[in-house]
Amino acid sequence: MSPPGGDVVADEGGELDVEVPHSLDGQRIDRSIAMVTGLPRALVADLVAEGRARVDGTVVTTRSRTLAAGQRLQVTLPASGPQGPTPDASVAFDVVYEDDALIVVDKPAGLVVHHGAGHHGATLVDGLLARYPELAALPEAGAGEPERPGIVHRLDKGTSGLLVVARSPDAYRSLSRQMREHSAARAYLALVVGRVEADEGVVDAPIARSARDPSRMAVRTGGRPARTHYRVRTRYRAPLAATLLDVDLETGRTHQVRVHLTAIGHPVVGDTRYGAAKARPAALAGALGAGRVFLHAHRLTLEHPSGDRRTWESPLPADLAAVLALLEA
Repeated sequence: MSPPGGDVVADEGGELDVEVPHSLDGQRIDRSIAMVTGLPRALVADLVAEGRARVDGTVVTTRSRTLAAGQRLQVTLPASGPQGPTPDASVAFDVVYEDDALIVVDKPAGLVVHHGAGHHGATLVDGLLARYPELAALPEAGAGEPERPGIVHRLDKGTSGLLVVARSPDAYRSLSRQMREHSAARAYLALVVGRVEADEGVVDAPIARSARDPSRMAVRTGGRPARTHYRVRTRYRAPLAATLLDVDLETGRTHQVRVHLTAIGHPVVGDTRYGAAKARPAALAGALGAGRVFLHAHRLTLEHPSGDRRTWESPLPADLAAVLALLEA
């Protein structure tokens, strides 16, 4: 779709180049891209967040940014077009708890939670829709978007552990509020490179998109407030110096644990995206699969929509337990 007065060029590789017409003057960038391309707003939000949108040559990662007539809007679109959720019974995941209000899932590492600009394979949402087809009706009741029905928070692809999914509109509103107000408690186990000297500590540093690579997050002045609490559980000396931490999130920013621990000089083992080669030491070569980070969401506490506060726990997966066994040998 071409906006009135706009000169649109979109090549087969997925590059959109358009002069913002008067009809889109003052409109948000995410709404404008959705109008021009016909892509779902949720997918457009991912495109913007990943640094794929540029205004007059400058990368924009804030989807509420407004446009002015005459500006040049360029967007790198998904090469194969958008793929929405499709029920897929082959997607493997464990359900820790379920009732009429919510589902608590133990997500395996390697599984993406929902479809986005950079992913077109099977997702957790696909598996959920196969097992709980009624979730597809939630967006119509204002409980999530069609691409992520019932989803109120996410875990990275390489992270395993507990994730809650709303099963009713009331539950969606309750869980979303708890995530927004940070009253839901999420605890992780993280193995980091190096010896963490302090028995416990807090990383209080704002997080925003990296100025050099908008697809990454970074500690930046002016970013969104972020606080991560950690406590040392075990320190290891051989075959490499490493520390097992209990990590609690006071806030829930994208990649928060990984960014904060890297910022204090102790990247999560396996996290080459933020910790570079340091995060995958030779002593653990082959111990973790490609893309796997030693980060496990092992405890989740929240207020059930019925009113009582509940806690669920997940044991350490076999691959991460094998890494600890290697360190303890």
